[in-house]
Amino acid sequence: MSSPAATPSGSLEALLARLSALHPERIELGLERMQRLLARLDHPERALAPVIHVAGTNGKGSTIAYLRAIMEAADLRVHAYTSPSLVRINERYRLGRRGRGSLVSDDELYAMLERCERANAREPITIFEIETAAALCLFAQHPADVVLLEVGLGGRLDATNVIEKPLASVIAPISMDHTEFLGETVSTIAHEKAGIIKRNVPAICAEQPPEAMAVIEQQASRMKAPLHAAGQEWHVNIERGRLVYQDDRGLMDLAGPRLFGRHQFENAGLAIATLRAQDSFRIETTAIEAGIVNAEWPARMQRLASGELLSRAPHGCEIWLDGGHNTAGGRVAAAALGDLEERVSRPLVLIVGMMGNKDAGAFLANFAGLTRHIIAVQIPNHDGSMPANRLADAARQLGMRVETAASVEAALSSVARLAYEVPPRILITGSLYLAGHVLAANGTPPG
Repeated sequence: MSSPAATPSGSLEALLARLSALHPERIELGLERMQRLLARLDHPERALAPVIHVAGTNGKGSTIAYLRAIMEAADLRVHAYTSPSLVRINERYRLGRRGRGSLVSDDELYAMLERCERANAREPITIFEIETAAALCLFAQHPADVVLLEVGLGGRLDATNVIEKPLASVIAPISMDHTEFLGETVSTIAHEKAGIIKRNVPAICAEQPPEAMAVIEQQASRMKAPLHAAGQEWHVNIERGRLVYQDDRGLMDLAGPRLFGRHQFENAGLAIATLRAQDSFRIETTAIEAGIVNAEWPARMQRLASGELLSRAPHGCEIWLDGGHNTAGGRVAAAALGDLEERVSRPLVLIVGMMGNKDAGAFLANFAGLTRHIIAVQIPNHDGSMPANRLADAARQLGMRVETAASVEAALSSVARLAYEVPPRILITGSLYLAGHVLAANGTPPG
């Protein structure tokens, strides 16, 4: 194995490319490959601190961000595994320390991925499975009070679903996405997501479509899992910009989240409900409020207040970045833009890039009442990204004014050439892959 000094990020990239070559010809969701590899690694999943497992279509990452910030404010050591990364793979592995955790170093991540590679012995495995195995090994090696584990795809057959008895099973809002793997209806998708619910383990879920809620309730009943559902066992409301949370243990009147958008109040409520549904940790109200106020999660209605890209845009404009990529994600971003418009009115321009397997028309329809100006770009350096012309066609069918640009940078320059009485508000959206490119180009990668 290479020494740390000989494992710069270029070597890490080469190792990831080598691991990607082991990918099966077809993705078949299942736990067999993962269980085989974990057995060869001496079952690190059995040596973890208590695990909070989070599934859902939208809001998983934000919910984990609130959980982590709250527990760190309570001086707990928190490991977190999330996906996808935006700029560097290290973002997915956060190791807990007293106070605030830190991302895994290149050297330590290289060594762990290489260990997993050796244990796998060149057998077919997905890159996500081997990256997840590396996370479990890392977290087993470093002492912590809790592990936050985000599902990659679905839940029932996801590589993270190897924890026999987590501390809590959490289900964020469910909607249509990844239908080629999870099914063509909300009910079938909910069946996959609810597969993380374990016997006698508290299940906490956000507000859901009725058909999804019915599936979750059936699975919780089958597993004898106490169910804590939004709108039933707990409630969250916005009052004068403050978050008001209530359950059978009482009411909390808290400062609102730093993360922008009314949906972030619901994500924060889900995190609070999760912590109040378990008995291992008692978190004081002061830590809950501090975590809600201080939680950060990049590319979720993130204001770019500095960086390289601002020099390309009109002077005085606002640039926002959101990685939403499905209908529900577009809906919450559009609602956030509506709130911004009520505060300060500005002309709105959307710079959009999407993956080719997404429903561009359904995503863009959310913004039809807010803007008629769309600039379509193709996500750079990603196989399967949607050509800008195809994305533009979807916008035209909605009656939107649309143009194409060769890049985000070119799109911003195009906006700068237009005459606005008021500097515009620009939202760059459509994909987390695009968001990662933007953060890298802007010189503001997640830390």
